Amino acid sequence: MSTFQSSDLAAFKDVWVFCEQRRGKLMSTDFELISEGRKLADELGVQLCGLLLGDQVEGIAGELGGYGADRVFVCESPFLKEYTTDGYSKVICDMMMEFKPEVMLFGATTIGRDLAPRCSARLHTGLCADCTHLDVDVSQYLDFLRSASTLDVDGMKLDAEDRNLKMTRPAFGGHLMATIICPRFRPAMATVRPGVMKKAPFDQSGADHCEIVKPAVKLEREDLHTEVLEVVKAAKKLVDLIGADYVVSVGRGIAKDVPCGIKLAEELAAELGGVVGGSRAAVDSGWLSQDHQVGQTGKTVHPKVYVALGISGAIQHKAGMQDSECIIAVNQNASAPIFEVADYGISGDLFQVAPMLIEAVRAAKAAK
Repeated sequence: MSTFQSSDLAAFKDVWVFCEQRRGKLMSTDFELISEGRKLADELGVQLCGLLLGDQVEGIAGELGGYGADRVFVCESPFLKEYTTDGYSKVICDMMMEFKPEVMLFGATTIGRDLAPRCSARLHTGLCADCTHLDVDVSQYLDFLRSASTLDVDGMKLDAEDRNLKMTRPAFGGHLMATIICPRFRPAMATVRPGVMKKAPFDQSGADHCEIVKPAVKLEREDLHTEVLEVVKAAKKLVDLIGADYVVSVGRGIAKDVPCGIKLAEELAAELGGVVGGSRAAVDSGWLSQDHQVGQTGKTVHPKVYVALGISGAIQHKAGMQDSECIIAVNQNASAPIFEVADYGISGDLFQVAPMLIEAVRAAKAAK
């Protein structure tokens, strides 16, 4: 193995993505991160590589090329069949010490949140957790600041040649957004929230031309301090905000009659074939559970239609839904910020407007 010094910045090259698989199936987060990694690799002028661990998983590696990967390293071993912190962190660190990527991305999943900190500590480099935006190119980063902040961007002086990965994440409970860089060590590591990055269209040509590399894996039983005896899936019904085509969210505006407000949202969502979401205010008030929260401290969604009932539109909430294909907002305050991103805005009492929306959807369905 070549000598590894995390402070030797010139020795590092390429963007890598840890591609998580479970029971031989790639996760949707992999495609989101590969798509985002493609953008970063193009900005840096380097290759994008996926890193896939498991046992007999080579057959699923090529799909990553369809979303932008130039090369996929497939590390196979019977000891990698089930996830263990010891096994995965050893193999990933061995790979990064050998090939020295300058950027390493993980999904902020249960596995990614466990694995990334262990690897960053072992490699003596920085890790930014729960990122919602990534940039390398300074001009694109400034464009992001113009659209997502109130900063005097034009008055800022930044080095146009800066190649550091700019990792943006919510801070102080989502009340602030912080951009973190790792200027002295490599690889720059980040975990990224599922659903935040847009998945690129699948390209069969890219999948066909993706290079699959199978390096030798040095992993023995003695390297593992735990043994997985059995994996048992627990059935827990959670709302699938990220995968929904229609999301109806409620906010503080339902305060005068919470049960009725939620019932109206559920009825409208049912008619649309969607799910119910909520603002942070609705979740913090105990009206909805955490898995319903949309926003920087919740989930980022990109549905075909997003309906906001009684949501004022704080910047933290808008960041989680503003890329929806169509946004319909209902709020009594005609100057509410939510109307800035809405395609259709209705200034009125949601308890009067929502029933009309429900009837309009029912009539449209009956007319087909």
